[in-house]
Amino acid sequence: MATSLSLQLLLLTLLLLHTSANTPQSTKPITNNPLTDYIKSSCKATRYPAACLQSLLGHATAIRRNELRLVQTALTVSITRTQSCAFFVKTATRQKGVQAREAQAVKDCLDNMDSSIDSLTQSAKELNGLTGRASAQDFAWHMSNVQTWVSAAMTYQSTCLDGFSGPYYRTMNGRFKSAITAKVVNASQVTSNALAFVNRFASKHLTQTP
Repeated sequence: MATSLSLQLLLLTLLLLHTSANTPQSTKPITNNPLTDYIKSSCKATRYPAACLQSLLGHATAIRRNELRLVQTALTVSITRTQSCAFFVKTATRQKGVQAREAQAVKDCLDNMDSSIDSLTQSAKELNGLTGRASAQDFAWHMSNVQTWVSAAMTYQSTCLDGFSGPYYRTMNGRFKSAITAKVVNASQVTSNALAFVNRFASKHLTQTP
């Protein structure tokens, strides 16, 4: 059972990474259907429903009204968004005319985004440790770890943003700062939504696990 779930998560991850690499925006469904309705209904319970819909509607077929797949997909999308953000931040350090204080803020942000990626990746691996026959104690332990790692990822993302909001950076190039913060904010919103799905999944299924 564990091997089957591991393979399922691996195939899902590879599919999502391929989709993200070839389509910057999630594919918009032409009409409503039960699969997209499930995504829309689920996203209503998140803190950032617009970001939730934008990031998950294109994966409705892969999720297929399966709550575990929804959590797995949300985490995978969060990883890819954060990776994309980190790459953007890294390229920003190569721009001409970057001041010393800007370069330091960017470096600190990049370090935090890399740590966020590590935490999210660890959370996905931890979720993969679940099996259909997990005891209540094992389930609670794995889900607690997942929640801890995703929360840590959010903290790293928030710390990155803090580096651009202090009084020392108020004179930073506005366009430069806005471009980076927009990317980080989007990644943090997607991660926040992923945590909401993780928390709901844990709360709903803990009492149902033998």
